[in-house]
Amino acid sequence: MAIALAGCRSIPDSGATAEARESTITIRFSGWQSNPHEGKLLNQVIQEFEAQHPHIDVQYEVINSEYMDVIRTRLIGDVAPDVFYLEAFEAPLLMKSGVLEPLDQYITPDFDLADFQPSLLNAFRHEGQIYGLPKDFSTLALFYNKQAFAKAGITQPPRTWAELQAVSQRLTVDTNGDRKPDQFGLGLAPELARQTFMIQAFGGALHDANGYGTFATPASLQGLSLVIDQYRRDRTAAQPTDVGATWGSEMLGQGRAAMVIEGPWSIPYFQETFPTLQFGTAEVPTVNGRRGTMAYTVAYVMNRKSQHKAAAWKLIAYLTSKQGMKSWAAQGLALPSRRSLLALGYASNPLYAPFVQGATYATIWQGTATLPVLRTHFNNQFISALLGEQTLAQAMQKAQNAANREIYLSGE
Repeated sequence: MAIALAGCRSIPDSGATAEARESTITIRFSGWQSNPHEGKLLNQVIQEFEAQHPHIDVQYEVINSEYMDVIRTRLIGDVAPDVFYLEAFEAPLLMKSGVLEPLDQYITPDFDLADFQPSLLNAFRHEGQIYGLPKDFSTLALFYNKQAFAKAGITQPPRTWAELQAVSQRLTVDTNGDRKPDQFGLGLAPELARQTFMIQAFGGALHDANGYGTFATPASLQGLSLVIDQYRRDRTAAQPTDVGATWGSEMLGQGRAAMVIEGPWSIPYFQETFPTLQFGTAEVPTVNGRRGTMAYTVAYVMNRKSQHKAAAWKLIAYLTSKQGMKSWAAQGLALPSRRSLLALGYASNPLYAPFVQGATYATIWQGTATLPVLRTHFNNQFISALLGEQTLAQAMQKAQNAANREIYLSGE
C-alpha cells in the first residue's frame, strides 16, 4: 500500500516548554497485546509515566486484528496515533515512505543509546537516521521435555542438528505401530520467519541486494532439506496441525512433541498452562557447524505528523528508559533490548540464558521492503513440499519465480 510522504517536519519543543504551554496534552498510543497480563503490565507502566508527567495524558488503544493494515490506513488518512508499535519486519517500508519521525534530534547523551543491543537498534535505522527504539526482543531456543529425555535415556539436549535428528528418532514414540506417533521428537513451524537461519546455514541467502528472492539456490535448499527430510523421510517431526495443536509449545505441553524451537514467550506459558511440565532450554543446535537462530523485535515509533512531538518523545523515552523497560520486561514474555538490563538477571537464568546468548548471532527477522512478498510465496510452497506434493527444489523455484515476478511488476 503506497503511503504519501508527510509534510515538513516540525522542530521539537523542550519538554518543559511544551508542558508549560498546554495544561494537558493527550498522546494517542497504539499497539497490540498477546494476553491480558501483557496489557495490564503496560497500563501500569503508562500510569507510572503519567504520574511523572501530570500534564500528559496517554490514551492507549489495543489493535489485535490486522494491526498493520489499520495503521497504514490511518497514516494515509492522517489519523494515525502519535506513537505506535512497529515490527522490524514491517519497518523498511514505513521508514522508506517518510511517515515516521526521525528520533536522532530528540536523543540526548544521558539517554544512553549505546546501551541498546546494536543489531536491534540497526533494524530501525534508515539512511543513517533512527526511526524507532526497540522495546524488547525475542530469539529462538530449543525447549525440551526433561521427563521424555530421561525416559529415552538422553542426558543432555542436542548440540548439533545431526544430534537433534538422532535424538528425535529416540524420542518419537509409536505405541500402536501405525506410523502415527503418540509423541514426535520435534515440533516444527514451517514458515519463513522461523526458517531463514536454515537458509543461511550453508551459505544461502533469502534475497539479493535488490530484494529479489534467492532462496531456491542449491546452498539455500541444503539447509531447508534438513527440515523436509526429518518430516517426510524420518517421520520424527510434526506440525502443530498434525496433532491437533495450535502452536509448537502446545505440542510440547500436551506431550505430542519432546522438543520444539520457540521463543521466551513460552516460558510463562508453560509455567501457567502446564505447571507440572519439567522443561529445559538450550541454544538452537548448530547447522553445518554454524550457530543460528532468529530474532524478532518491535520498536516504539513516532508519527511524523504528530501534533505533540515533544510529549510523544517523552513517552517513548520513558518506555525505553532503563526504569520503564525494567518494569515492562518483568513479564518474561520477551527480553529487554538494553544490554544493562539483560545482564541483571536474564543472562544468569538457566531458562533465559540460551535466548540471551542467541542475540549475539541471531538473524533479525527483517529484509528489504519486498520481504512480505517473499514470505507469502515461500510459506505457500514450503508447506506443499513438506506435504510431499512436490519436491523442495520445485517448490522453492516456483515460489521464487512468483515472488520475483510480483516484485518486478510492482516496481519495488
